[in-house]
Amino acid sequence: MRQPLRAIAAALGIAFLIAGSASSQGTPPAPTESTTNGFVRTGLEVFLRNPPAAVLGKRVGLLTNPTGVDHTLYSTIDLLAARKDMHLVALFGPEHGVRGDGGGTLADAIDPKTHLPIFSLYGSTRSPTPGMLRGIDAIVMDLQDVGARFYTYISTLALAMQAAAEKGIPFIVLDRPNPIGGQLVDGPVLDPRWKSFMGMYPIPILHGMTIGELARMFNQEHGLGANLIVVPMQGWKRSTWFDDTGLPWVTTSPGIPHFNTVVLYPAMGPIGDTSLSVGILTTKPFEVVGATYIQPWRLKDALDARNIGGVAFRETYWRGEPWTDSGGPEYGGVEIRVTDRAVYRPVDLTLQIIDVVRRTYPGRFGWGKTRFGNYLFDLDMGTDQVRKMLMAGKSPEEIEKTWQFDLERFKVVRAKYLLYE
Repeated sequence: MRQPLRAIAAALGIAFLIAGSASSQGTPPAPTESTTNGFVRTGLEVFLRNPPAAVLGKRVGLLTNPTGVDHTLYSTIDLLAARKDMHLVALFGPEHGVRGDGGGTLADAIDPKTHLPIFSLYGSTRSPTPGMLRGIDAIVMDLQDVGARFYTYISTLALAMQAAAEKGIPFIVLDRPNPIGGQLVDGPVLDPRWKSFMGMYPIPILHGMTIGELARMFNQEHGLGANLIVVPMQGWKRSTWFDDTGLPWVTTSPGIPHFNTVVLYPAMGPIGDTSLSVGILTTKPFEVVGATYIQPWRLKDALDARNIGGVAFRETYWRGEPWTDSGGPEYGGVEIRVTDRAVYRPVDLTLQIIDVVRRTYPGRFGWGKTRFGNYLFDLDMGTDQVRKMLMAGKSPEEIEKTWQFDLERFKVVRAKYLLYE
């Protein structure tokens, strides 16, 4: 059970030192000379072999979650807690928590395994406070991102870097692959007027960058001023998707359990913020789309007629919320499978699906949930113009032309911060 942490705030400096001297339950073995796949070595494994001087002998805070593992599935928390050349003294958790045991906002806590303090960056604050950083000499971040701007981990990255800069302590990013490769760059570039935790900087939905490359760009282009150290991967190339790395996939958040989910998430995430269901509580979250009023064969025929590149559709039904003895309401729709990654365009798929549903079922589609008076769909897009153009009857092709100029400008900036070929 989570325990309140604020009550011991006054003693944090002492508590950190005590906690940092305790090793985790079971000491992980030393990393082997090469990964089992002989191909991609994450920033974590490079870091463990040759830690930067900024952490040696220092009190380290670790920003991580269950995706922070080595190729043998040992946790970054355990690996750093067992080190003698640095002292792990605190944990920081993004959305869904350090251990992946949280839903909604999270409170500070004590980690029941290591007895280290856990500071939530998805609760009363989204950024480390000066109190949280008391007694910490450096922050290390090890998180697996999914490659879509609206996934909140990269906003947590930016805010944590900014806090480290203000405190004057180094910020070390242990790089990990962009799971859908480093070549897909597409979608509207965020309009700064639509800045939110779902997108803080003017980057497109698909940025085609690793979390380490993003850290470099955020730090330089947006003046964060962090003493940033990125520990690059070894063996990763921009053409490499995650299932070709030989690395183990670990659930990045409750709604993204499988790698197939990640492949479709950039397309289906925004659709899930409309009135359509994307099967969040099914065994295929973000791999289906539909509604209670949709006939699967009718939707499949309409989508097939669009000849959407790289995907295939299958008629399907599923049950959804609210749960009852009969299993909840029945949804009809399609399952989506990516058949050709070379021509798959996630943002185009988003627009095509919404456009088809609106035209096939006039008056039934809704733009869904709002936050702070804005549609979540607009926050996903980084602009309200996509929604407005769809409502005006513009085709996906017409809409996509409107963001090409900004997209090309972004690519020029992006090129300065790439670490891999």
